[in-house]
Amino acid sequence: MSLTVFSHPVALLALASLLPALQATAQKAQVLKQADGIVIHLPQVTPDATRTLRLQVVSSKILHVQASPLDTVSSQPSLMVVPQTGAPVKWQYREKKGQGLLSTDDLTATVSLTTGEIRFADAKGQPILLERKNGGKTFAPTTADGQRLYQIEQVFESPLDEGLYGLGQHQNGTMNYRGQQVELAQNNTDVAVPFLVSSRNYGILWDNYSITKVSDTRDYEPLSTLQLYAADGTPGWLTATYVQKKNPKQVIVQRPESVVEYEYLEDQKNFPAGLKLDQALATWEGSVASGVAGKHHFLLKNAGYVKLYLDGKLVVDKWRQAWNPGTSVVALDMVPGRKYALKMEWDPDGGESYLGLKWLGPLAGQSQLEYGFKSEAGPDLNYYFVRGSTPDEVIAGYRQLTGPAPMMPKWALGLWQSRERYKTQAELLDVAAEFRKRQIPLDNIVLDWSYWKPAEWGSQEFDPSRFPNPDGMVKTLHERDNLHFMISVWAKIYEGIPVYNDFKAKGYLYPRNIANRTKDWIAPGYTSTFYDAFNPKARSAFWDLMNTKLFAKGVDAWWMDASEPDIYSNTNVRTRKALMAPSIGSSTQYFNAFPLQNAKGIYEGQRATAPNQRVFLLTRSGYAGSQRYAAAIWSGDIASRWEDFKNQIPAGLNFSLSGIPYWTSDIGGFAVERRYEKPNATDLEEWRELNARWFQYGAFCPLFRVHGQFPFREIYNIAPAGHPAYQSMLYYDQLRYRLMPYIYSLAGQAHHQHGTIMRGLMMDFGADPSVKNVGDEFLYGPSLLVAPVTDYRARSREVYLPAGTGWFDFHTGQYQAGGQKRTVEAPLERMPLFVREGSIVPFGPALQYAAEKVADPITLYVYTGRDAQFTLYEDENVNYNYEKGAFATIPLSYNEKTKTLTVGERQGTFPGMAAQRTFRVVWVGKNKPAAFDADAQPAATLSYSGSPVTARME
Repeated sequence: MSLTVFSHPVALLALASLLPALQATAQKAQVLKQADGIVIHLPQVTPDATRTLRLQVVSSKILHVQASPLDTVSSQPSLMVVPQTGAPVKWQYREKKGQGLLSTDDLTATVSLTTGEIRFADAKGQPILLERKNGGKTFAPTTADGQRLYQIEQVFESPLDEGLYGLGQHQNGTMNYRGQQVELAQNNTDVAVPFLVSSRNYGILWDNYSITKVSDTRDYEPLSTLQLYAADGTPGWLTATYVQKKNPKQVIVQRPESVVEYEYLEDQKNFPAGLKLDQALATWEGSVASGVAGKHHFLLKNAGYVKLYLDGKLVVDKWRQAWNPGTSVVALDMVPGRKYALKMEWDPDGGESYLGLKWLGPLAGQSQLEYGFKSEAGPDLNYYFVRGSTPDEVIAGYRQLTGPAPMMPKWALGLWQSRERYKTQAELLDVAAEFRKRQIPLDNIVLDWSYWKPAEWGSQEFDPSRFPNPDGMVKTLHERDNLHFMISVWAKIYEGIPVYNDFKAKGYLYPRNIANRTKDWIAPGYTSTFYDAFNPKARSAFWDLMNTKLFAKGVDAWWMDASEPDIYSNTNVRTRKALMAPSIGSSTQYFNAFPLQNAKGIYEGQRATAPNQRVFLLTRSGYAGSQRYAAAIWSGDIASRWEDFKNQIPAGLNFSLSGIPYWTSDIGGFAVERRYEKPNATDLEEWRELNARWFQYGAFCPLFRVHGQFPFREIYNIAPAGHPAYQSMLYYDQLRYRLMPYIYSLAGQAHHQHGTIMRGLMMDFGADPSVKNVGDEFLYGPSLLVAPVTDYRARSREVYLPAGTGWFDFHTGQYQAGGQKRTVEAPLERMPLFVREGSIVPFGPALQYAAEKVADPITLYVYTGRDAQFTLYEDENVNYNYEKGAFATIPLSYNEKTKTLTVGERQGTFPGMAAQRTFRVVWVGKNKPAAFDADAQPAATLSYSGSPVTARME
């Protein structure tokens, strides 16, 4: 009977389907111990399941996981992770009931010897992170540029109360990415950094360079996959109406549209034939419905003006410049079968503009308790698990893996003045002189693009008709104005110039954009391409060009624009990949890594040329590891709008949580609405208020930088000297310089202790559940709570004061208990600023530039009520001698029980160090309020020569 049954074709098929599982059950995992970990060969159920799993012990708190469906894992060197040196780490491996347990002093990773599923726990066995049951790993074979790779995904279990942060810089106003999608793809205003930090005090560094989706890894879908209804109720589409802009009653065309996908240059052909966007307005009307209950997310991409109404509510009201669209994400809870009105109004505001609207349904079932990483291409699955007892320890683990952040030159922490753009040498020098004449503190002036002849982009040579003596210009800035000079350098090179011919002959250029004969946006249009930053010889040649043409003239720092790379703007991902041709592999595999390699070449080039001059790079894009190349990132070509200002706060906080400590935005925003170019009285006042509020916030960012299109952005060009906006900007500029001892000490912590300057509240108050989603206030260093005002005409704002400590109002000295929301007054001249109870904040003398004088005397504001500590850090400000130990620290401590401040014994020394110091002490307490006053009479004055001295509060 049994023989008859198994001869049946269906039964044979069923048996065949069971054979892999039966064979896997019969097989046993093979475990190979190596010097730094284990390699496990798992029984493989299917050809694309995990076959090989490697766990490498990096430190007692860091484990490296690689997985592959092949018999080996990849040995390709990482671009983001540096070689790990140091003493071997103590670890052990044992097996128990089909599980392999790899343990260090701080971690245990338990691996299923059947499925490869990994569970991470602390030294006491308490779970930290669990991979999805059966491992959560997916490998889908793919081919890119003829190379066999895998689309890969890793899913982790995640409780509903877990917060997810980091992942670079994104512009949707989101602080906590739990339950949302984050796409890691380099773009102007979006920066991909594949490092996630959890509120559970661990991090995941995802070692992959391709486009990656994190958290909710599903693809956004076209509107057509929802139930759509036209304006008259007809099912199947929305009603799209295009009208004349000058006469909105005149309809150009009305048609059914079930998708709104005009997001890229390639999509322009899909607009109605003959439509001229600069002469049209468009509206989409109807309703949407879903068969699934829950929170649906709508992803809007727009250039121009757009208003989106969902269920009768205005949920988006934005403007973005026509050449650089932005994104918004809106959540809508939907009930199955119910229609929700949808209306979208669009003014393209330009002859070439972009618009897209997609959606993503709610997470369901187990996926609500998970998050994942999903990448387009890689040789295997590769991530690092980083454990810490605090977010700072997690970020320290990231820096151990990817390299420390060097000390920035001290001058870089002062104010930078920039505009798009200083068109002549005389114009730039006049601005520098005006700052000094008005005694507006300033350290750095920046020359933006197009200082070259119009047809010679990439030559790195000044146009002599506008910059007749660049050597003399830089010398004047240095000697007359005590300013530093930063210049814009692109990786872009025009066809036909000598540099192009040289680089082309040596194979250093990406050829496709030249072959396509596309022209850029500079009239009359020029054909160009970018150099291959993945080629070490090309990197060296590019630095040699910069060195010969620019560095030799005394340039102090580099502004690396369009480093995504933006070879041809507003093209889709497929085109962007075709325009790249990395020498080391597929553009799909290495899509996100260009800015890392670009920064590498310049950093290594300058350090070889001038070994003791600190490198400084400002770059529009970055990647994991960028910080080790002295790279700071700014948030790109954002708009000069209140909503863009508001979005910078969580964007900067998450970027800082990604492990790269130096970040800035264009104070005032970059691209400007036409109404501000020739403003009426009302628009002029709004312009001044927007810039003043942004300036207040910018004074407490890691870097303090003014930049943007016309109108000109110098303080005195924004408002006259007597105006409240002028007075406010001057006050915060002067306050920034008074705070230089505090700020430079934070920079010292960022290098020596892997610290983070701009801090989301969850970093210091993780035990307070109220801070998990707060993205509109932050800590600047350990002590200052900054609450920017981001609404027009607001003269107060609600501030949450985290629990677990008290807070002093910086402007009044009044004490407030933590764990509460307070409505705080915010006249135009001031924004809410609080100081943490148990803080010591050092202030220096008034300065016109950061290195004008030694910080002496230093006034110590001691905010009592709790014990307090702070460490002053000093070195030579501009060189690398600190790497050899040439720096000094002075520990400051306050004991609440004895009411005593101790200025402790100085550690270390360096050439030029001030041996004798004066410390002035101002006490602030619950019953002793004291507003910050630069000229306040101290309660005590301490003479200090390196040995401990004390002061007691009476």
